[in-house]
Amino acid sequence: MQKIDVFTPSYNIVEIFESLQGEGFNTGMPSIFVRFGKCNLACPWCDTNYNQFERMTLAQIMEEVRSFSAKNIIITGGEPTIVPNIELLLNQMKSEGYFLAIETNGLKPIPTQIDYIATSPKRLYQHKYEQRCIEFADEVRIVADGDVSDFCALIEENIQATRYYLSPCEINGKMNLLETITQLGLLNQRPNKPKWLLSVQTHKLIGIA
Repeated sequence: MQKIDVFTPSYNIVEIFESLQGEGFNTGMPSIFVRFGKCNLACPWCDTNYNQFERMTLAQIMEEVRSFSAKNIIITGGEPTIVPNIELLLNQMKSEGYFLAIETNGLKPIPTQIDYIATSPKRLYQHKYEQRCIEFADEVRIVADGDVSDFCALIEENIQATRYYLSPCEINGKMNLLETITQLGLLNQRPNKPKWLLSVQTHKLIGIA
């Protein structure tokens, strides 16, 4: 008798929604955001309730994704690279013609199905990046949660990226823009080093998700 595979993968999903990418190089790109629960870090200023999620099957996720018009999907979290069986979901998305971008902290390997890598290394966990991290990203975004100059230099050495961004840190609805652009100016005064750009979460400034 033929054995029937009854395995149906399911995932911890915080939310799935359609909006515009609000930060980085692809700002303004119509996208479907698939936000997974759980993370391997715990940044005190994180703006995502990644421990509040519901279980959804692969079929349920794809049904939700197909209800939107965008053909770009942003896989985010939490931390999507720690999600079990994520490659099965990504394979289905690719088979239906979606462009796949990921937002990751860069500590774990990136699934091969991903078309665009945006990584946001975290200064509070510098010791982890000194040990191991991804080696390439399309863009790096570092949140200026204090003096990040040495950490930026470390990431330049460890992660080759097409573009490097510095982002304000938001705490209680306030962004430290002055501190961020001050550090940005100092980074860009260094000779023979990558130039850094400013990335602001424009979706928060204009009041969209």
